[in-house]
Amino acid sequence: MRLIDTHNHLDFPDFDADRAAVLARCRALGVGRQVLAGVYRANWQRVWELAGAEPGLYAALGLHPLYLERHAAGDIGELGAWLRRLRGEERLCAVGEFGLDYYLTEPDRDRQQALFEAQLRLAAELKLPVLLHVRRAHAATIATLKRFRLPRAGIVHAFAGSREEAREYLKLGFRLGLGGAPTWPRANRLRRVVAELPLEAVVLETDAPDMAPAMHPGVRNSPEYLPEICTAIAALIGVAPETLAEASTRNACELFGWAD
Repeated sequence: MRLIDTHNHLDFPDFDADRAAVLARCRALGVGRQVLAGVYRANWQRVWELAGAEPGLYAALGLHPLYLERHAAGDIGELGAWLRRLRGEERLCAVGEFGLDYYLTEPDRDRQQALFEAQLRLAAELKLPVLLHVRRAHAATIATLKRFRLPRAGIVHAFAGSREEAREYLKLGFRLGLGGAPTWPRANRLRRVVAELPLEAVVLETDAPDMAPAMHPGVRNSPEYLPEICTAIAALIGVAPETLAEASTRNACELFGWAD
């Protein structure tokens, strides 16, 4: 199988001891491309350097809502400067990870919304796809996306919404990122939604080092687990793993503008 991990955090310190070995195992398993998502200003340089260290690694840069207290007033301007400077670089593939998170009472929702919209404006200006973090905030996210109508859509990372919310995202041109969450037997509602998704809606991801799949409970998640995630999700959808891998790879390549 040829696979693309459309969302991970390979730059995190969790991988400092064995990052090269992880990448070697990924290549041997068919995980040929990976998207490393930036989450705050201080890690953009590291993400960018890692994306240039080996073929098949790409960078997305953004300001994550859960780091709202870490973001300074000038960070959105700095993000714009980074994205404009790197515009046209092959390894820059998206704006992200950013979005809305209503799971916790903090961070402040108004500040989240302002930061969300500022990054959507940057993506629209630069015609880049987006990697969206959406947790318990699908209604607000969909309403905002309908107002912006991005020239290029993107991925709703770690999708865990309803059938109706999935349909709304698909109508807006988005793909739905699926990783470890639907592999857990207790995720009954999500598993029912995933089972009904069309293949053209799905891209695969790990969110490593977070959101480990059921096959690897209680350990660091890794992009090398993507083939097992693919197999588990393919069983939910009712297709062969190779069929899902081919569809996810095709969908990711179309989204990011890569040759398949």
